[in-house]
Amino acid sequence: MVTAGFPQLPRTSSLGGATLLAALLSACVAHSAGKPAGATAAPGAVSAVGTERQRVVRNLPPIMRLPPPAADDAVGIHKIRHIIIIMQENRSFDEYFGTFPGADGIPMKDGIPTVCAPNPDTGVCDSPYHNSADMNFGGPHGSKYARMDVDGGKMDGFLRSLKQSEQRVCVNSNLPNCSMIGRLPDVMGWHDAREIPNYWTYAKNFVLQDHMFESVSSWSEPAHLYMVSAWSAACKDAHDPMSCKTDIDDLPWGLKPDDEEYAWTDVTYLLHKHHVSWAYYLSEGMQPDCADGEVRCVSKHQNLQVPSIWNPLPNFTTVHDDDETANVKVLDKYFEAANAGKLPAVSWIIPNEAVSEHGPSSIHAGQAYVTRLINAAMQGPEWSSTAIFLAWDDWGGFYDHVMPPVVDGQGYGLRVPAMVISPYARQGYIDHQTLSFDAYLKFIEDDFIGSERLDPKTDGRPDPRPTVREDVSVLGDLSRDFDFSQSPRQSLILVPDAEPGPASMPDPVLPPQPSHKKPLARGAGVAGG
Repeated sequence: MVTAGFPQLPRTSSLGGATLLAALLSACVAHSAGKPAGATAAPGAVSAVGTERQRVVRNLPPIMRLPPPAADDAVGIHKIRHIIIIMQENRSFDEYFGTFPGADGIPMKDGIPTVCAPNPDTGVCDSPYHNSADMNFGGPHGSKYARMDVDGGKMDGFLRSLKQSEQRVCVNSNLPNCSMIGRLPDVMGWHDAREIPNYWTYAKNFVLQDHMFESVSSWSEPAHLYMVSAWSAACKDAHDPMSCKTDIDDLPWGLKPDDEEYAWTDVTYLLHKHHVSWAYYLSEGMQPDCADGEVRCVSKHQNLQVPSIWNPLPNFTTVHDDDETANVKVLDKYFEAANAGKLPAVSWIIPNEAVSEHGPSSIHAGQAYVTRLINAAMQGPEWSSTAIFLAWDDWGGFYDHVMPPVVDGQGYGLRVPAMVISPYARQGYIDHQTLSFDAYLKFIEDDFIGSERLDPKTDGRPDPRPTVREDVSVLGDLSRDFDFSQSPRQSLILVPDAEPGPASMPDPVLPPQPSHKKPLARGAGVAGG
């Protein structure tokens, strides 16, 4: 007997809990689509049924959502049981991979760049060039400088924004904290395997994403807020999510970053609700960025007790309400967990100044640090079920030639380097999809919490965010970077202090450049922004 309006379950001699829920889900999807349970969809209806299945899953109450299968029974995305997000600092895609074969890199003809940026000091247009220096300074990278750099899509404002920032920060070249720039400012420089051999090795063996954009068109604090919550806002009441309003650059009401309280909903709220483990590993030491997106400032200490622009989670109301502040841990705990096979489902790893690659920190030291992080995961017992997402939080003022897509007025920001490293990652693959850090949240939600989103209409904790970022139409799907039909690939252990690799192309012989009409001062010996 079938109750009118209720889907009929397929007959079976015995239904266990998971099987029963799977049958119920299948029946619900079929019923919603107007088909009897077990009916075969027409070829053209496959995608529609898949979409309907996802809709039904997302609208089930939490108790009716299927738990993630055990690793040995998992299929597709659920073979990934551990997601590690390694977020470095302040590099553009063209700076690190602008000459990588097959990538959307620096436009060239016969090995000579066909793009340039006007230099306000020389009156000429400076082209990208190979920069062998281990320490780079970069340029300013707040929201107003992003607009200057993009210049309405011309992508030629990098030297003008650098000039404006330097004039304000360092107006007297005779001061002891200033030094002289050479004839080519380093915002136009690019590197290859000679300077970053391990990064190029990872890119050649795993997945390089050449259209990963910073989620927000601004500096590092908003970028890190988007990384964990898909929004950056200022809130008048720490206990009222509806008191928040979008803020992607300026600190609200004269507050310092440590004084801010974030009342809106972040992804740890959803993870906690679904009993999914997480940790935020912080390298204690000096924080790598200025607290205003400028180029120069005095370095500030970051630690677990003092929330900083790189460590925002202790300032989220949800983390306190869920009693999960202890999930913010020192980096040593990551190495211990990786070695013992006790990694949480979701990990974020944040650097300190010395290993951040944020100008003027050493890119060699940063690469060595990241290599050790990746080696630890690969050498641990959970490598076969791990995905590592490696990215840089913003462009750092460095040149990039691709205009960012416009999403909800706050993003996207400029392109940054990004890779997927996993035993299931496609080998030697370049992903040309449009991506942002929102794709990391989408992958986490699809893998662990039944595709529930940070959506004020459904997540049970509404806030006035302008967009459900995980569902914007332009955003690609990270699952396409994996081949879950293949056997897990072996680890690729690299030497952290790697020898330089080969040149990606011969260095072009450029015509002589005119000297600066007047010297351009540059701060030295203090933290970059």
